[in-house]
Amino acid sequence: MKKVFAALVYTAIALGANAGLAADVSVLESLRDGDMKKLNFHAEPKPVATAAFALEDGGGEGRLADYEGKYILLNFWATWCAPCRKEMPQLSALQADFGGEAFEVVTLATGRNSPAGIKKFFTEAGVDNLPRHQDPKQALAREMAVLGLPITVLIDPEGQEIARLRGDADWNSDSARAIVEALVAQQTN
Repeated sequence: MKKVFAALVYTAIALGANAGLAADVSVLESLRDGDMKKLNFHAEPKPVATAAFALEDGGGEGRLADYEGKYILLNFWATWCAPCRKEMPQLSALQADFGGEAFEVVTLATGRNSPAGIKKFFTEAGVDNLPRHQDPKQALAREMAVLGLPITVLIDPEGQEIARLRGDADWNSDSARAIVEALVAQQTN
């Protein structure tokens, strides 16, 4: 199975390197399997919200525009969310393997989540490489039409939403990794 995904990734890179968004989307869609079939790519990129969110540990405010220049996998979650607990280590593995100048996983605790509760959640999940940002008043979540948790949004380097997945997924699956690998390769070419 891994060889099939590797072949699809390299095909995606070859076909998408000089193609437009529509071609890239169709190639990325072809890499979806299992849980990743819930990842819905948009025909055209959509603008993202401009609302500020709280950076981890009282570090001030951040905005999605701060991440322009790389692909972002933005995960809206909460400490009380059981599916979030299941997928957070998978998101951490994705960040460990692909995080860098071309790609980053950004986690955003939405609603009432105390900083201490978030730290405990991450410790229990064995996660130490993802940000503990917060959206306590759900301003960003509201602007981005986040209904239910978890919601994961894929944002392109221009700062536009290109795909969304409602509910949990196996973010460390061969399919998820193939999609991220294709995006990173496209960004570094």
